[in-house]
Amino acid sequence: MEDIENIRPYSDEEAVAALRKLARHPALPAISKFIFPEFPAATLKDMLNQIKGVDDFQYTIVAKAVAVVVGRSSSGFTYDGVEHLRKFGANKKFLAVSNHRDIVLDPALTQWMLMLNNVPLTEICVGNNLLANGVVEALLRSNRMITVIRGISAREMYLSSQVLSGFIRSEVSSGKSSVWIAQREGRTKNGLDVTEQGLLKMFDMSGGKDFFENFSELNIVPMSISYEYEPCDIRKAREILIKQTTGEYHKKETEDMHSILTGIRQWKGGIHLSVGKPISSNEITRCAWYEKNDRYQALRRILDERIIKGYKLWKTNYMAYDLMTGESRFTDMYTSADLAAFRDYTEHKLSKAEKRLDRNALREIFLHIYGNPVVAADGIK
Repeated sequence: MEDIENIRPYSDEEAVAALRKLARHPALPAISKFIFPEFPAATLKDMLNQIKGVDDFQYTIVAKAVAVVVGRSSSGFTYDGVEHLRKFGANKKFLAVSNHRDIVLDPALTQWMLMLNNVPLTEICVGNNLLANGVVEALLRSNRMITVIRGISAREMYLSSQVLSGFIRSEVSSGKSSVWIAQREGRTKNGLDVTEQGLLKMFDMSGGKDFFENFSELNIVPMSISYEYEPCDIRKAREILIKQTTGEYHKKETEDMHSILTGIRQWKGGIHLSVGKPISSNEITRCAWYEKNDRYQALRRILDERIIKGYKLWKTNYMAYDLMTGESRFTDMYTSADLAAFRDYTEHKLSKAEKRLDRNALREIFLHIYGNPVVAADGIK
C-alpha cells in the first residue's frame, strides 16, 4: 500500500491543495493571458482557487488549454475509431497502449478526444523524471497521473514494475478507471514505433492466472497519434546524432521541461489520433500457443501492426521518404511547391543545431524521422 501511495494519481482533495498552491505561482498571469487572452490576467488564478476536484480541473481548465494549443499551433485535430471504445460500455474499462511522439501532447490530446465524445477519461502513466519541476508535478498528478518510477537499479525496477502492473490491473479490471500508457519508455525519436517487450511482461506479472486470462482482462486498445510536423523534430535528430557520434547522450536537467514547452509551442500542422481495434480474445489465444518469450513477441507484433495501421501519413512523410531514398515514388502526393517548402523547413531546423554537428548526417536523421513511418506502413501491407 505504501508503494501504491507513491504512484497513484492525486485524490480530489490533494489536487485542490496542489492547484491552490499553483495559483500563487508568479508565472501564472502570463499563462493565463495565453490560455484566456480575452480575460484579465488573474482569471486562471481565480479559476484554480475555485477548483473542486480532478474532474472539475480537467473539464474547465485543461480542456480549454488543450483547445488553445490545438488552435494556435496546428491546422486542426482529427480522430477516428471512437466506436471501438463505446463497445466497452459505461462500466468496462480498457488499457490504451499508444505510440509516443510528444511528452505531454500525446496523452493530453487523447483525453481531449475522450472529452469530446463523452467517454470517461483515463489515468495516464508518466515517468517520474518529469516531476522534478513542482509546477509540472502539480499539473500532471492533478490530471490522473500514475507515476512510473525510473532511474533505479534493476532489482528496484523489478519491484517497482510489480507495483505498477498490479495498480494498472486493479484500476482496469475493477472497472474503476481506464489507463493510458506509451508503448515504450521515452518518446520515439526515429519515427519507428515499436512496443517494448518488457512492457508486455510487466502487464503480465501481476495477473496470477494464465497468459490468456491475464491479458484478456486488460482490454488492450492500440492507439496511434500522427503529427504533420513532428514535435521537437530537430531536438530528436540532434540527440540521435550525438549518441551515434559519442556513444552516449547526457540529458540536461532542464531538457524535459524545454521539450514540453517546445512541443506545445511548435507548429504541428495536422494532428490525427486513431483508436485501433482492441486486441481480441482470439488474438490472445493464438499468442498463448507460443512458449515463454515467443508469446510476448507475438502479442507485440499484433500491437505494433495495429498502431502502424493507425498512422495518418502526411505530405511531410511522403516528401521525406522520397528525399531520403532519392526516389520519386510519392510525387503524386505533393507538389513541387510543397517539396520546396519542406526543404526550406528542414534547412531552417538544421540551422538551429550546433555548428559542430555534421550537417549531412543530421539532415539524414531528420529526414528519417519523417520518412520512417512510410517505411513502417509499407512493411505491414
